[in-house]
Amino acid sequence: MPTHTVTNQVPPLVDHDLADQPVILEALARARADHALDDLHEIGRQAGSAEALDLADRAEVNPPALRTHDRYGNRIDEVDYDPAYHELMRRAVGFGLHGTPWAESGPNPHLVRAAKMSVWGPTDAGHLCPISMTYAVVPALRANPELASRYEPLLTTSVYEPGLRPPLAKGGLTAGMSMTEKQGGSDVRSNTTAAKPLGDGTYRITGHKWFTSAPMSDVFLLLAQAPSGLSCFFVPRVLPDGSRNPFALQRLKDKLGNRSNASSEVEYDDTVGWLVGEEGRGVPTIVEMVNLTRLDCTLGTATSMRTGVMNAAHHAAHRRAFGAALIDQPLMRNVIADLAVEAEASTVAALWLAEVTDRAVGGDARADAVRRIGLAVSKYYVCKRGPVHAAESLECLGGNGYVEESRMPRLYREAPLMSVWEGSGNVAALDVLRAIARQPETLEVFFDEVEVARGQSPALDRAVTALRGRFADVSEPTDIQFAARQIVGDMALVLQGSLLLRFGHPAVAEAFVSSRFGSLRGDVFGCLPAGLDIVTILDRVTPKVG
Repeated sequence: MPTHTVTNQVPPLVDHDLADQPVILEALARARADHALDDLHEIGRQAGSAEALDLADRAEVNPPALRTHDRYGNRIDEVDYDPAYHELMRRAVGFGLHGTPWAESGPNPHLVRAAKMSVWGPTDAGHLCPISMTYAVVPALRANPELASRYEPLLTTSVYEPGLRPPLAKGGLTAGMSMTEKQGGSDVRSNTTAAKPLGDGTYRITGHKWFTSAPMSDVFLLLAQAPSGLSCFFVPRVLPDGSRNPFALQRLKDKLGNRSNASSEVEYDDTVGWLVGEEGRGVPTIVEMVNLTRLDCTLGTATSMRTGVMNAAHHAAHRRAFGAALIDQPLMRNVIADLAVEAEASTVAALWLAEVTDRAVGGDARADAVRRIGLAVSKYYVCKRGPVHAAESLECLGGNGYVEESRMPRLYREAPLMSVWEGSGNVAALDVLRAIARQPETLEVFFDEVEVARGQSPALDRAVTALRGRFADVSEPTDIQFAARQIVGDMALVLQGSLLLRFGHPAVAEAFVSSRFGSLRGDVFGCLPAGLDIVTILDRVTPKVG
């Protein structure tokens, strides 16, 4: 016989439209991208469904498995994925989350794609790794027009066709990148993988790569040392004649999170590759791919933040403690509202960067400079805040948030990845300073951008003035490098504050500038000052179920 009746447990957060988020809808409205709303809401309904949650759970608990040989001892180097993973990939490609924006002639394709990614993203982070790399590979591949003309249509189609076959015989392709090595990590110029030209337009590549994610992708961009220096190469898993390109998967990484996605070590042994861009200019060639994956790191972290605070708000709305609903407890209201402000500020910045990308791709030189500095600044700060935000969101559920069934531990394990991917925190912060040193105009366009909001908030005005002073006071390069994290963090804060004042909801903007630039600023959430419109802030993140 049952010993008790279950009460005071929170109903499942399921079967709701994940596109019903004001911060995303407002960004599309500003850009006059209402043409995307029907597709966005369809994606949102699928993402919020019990079916999508089940697919994500199955892809997570049944991680990919490496098969190096077949039963007869032949080397095959294949990775087996759960069928749920392939279904998630099929939907993401069908939604146009990969390379599709590069083939679209309509308005704001990169912003629309970012909004769709942000709505579909809460399902499963792992399968979005190859989706992001396929999106990012297209502009880099254009450095070899002949390759681009043949492969770009297959990188932008809505067909997902897994399996190792000649790429040009498939209905659609996915792409990856193979850059880092044991001895260098982010210092790719120390790579030792060698590429030998054969005189027929191909190179033979030999070496070891320490991190290659999504190794079952069809094609890769790879960095290797050619006779003229570090260069970028296009490497297919299967050659045009149907033979396997040497691509030995040594092992899959046992990772903290991102478990539905395979990350591998790859041995190249006389592997065939084609040069992309000029010999010796591998980094400038592949940097556009890096920029776009950094955009997705920022966007992915902002999506994770919204997912965390959405779950926290849902839990607090239905859970009672000490005689009242948690959401009615003053301190819990402060914590969740503060988490909401952080998530919204990060989302506004990420979607703005996607909109700037549309302008940059269209030939706007100023937008390109703004994007260069804005991406580096935001990638550093937003992704650095992700793990702290995930931990606090989890804590709002108490012990219920610490068990796997809540899916909050998965969110927590995923959070550090975005800060590590495409350069850890130090690399990202130093990249900002490198960009300013090499292109001083990027700093001026940054200040031009944030000062559009001057006069709307004394706190922001003081922060911008102080930041200008930081750059003026630095006389030695080592001094500014020593303080890089603080300086770049301050740049991110004034950028987010400016964007919220210009484009955000007034309640969120007021909360941000009064807390992030005031004396209450701290490293923990729940320090919003009194007198804010907490009701509106909470309403914007509490999911509408039923």
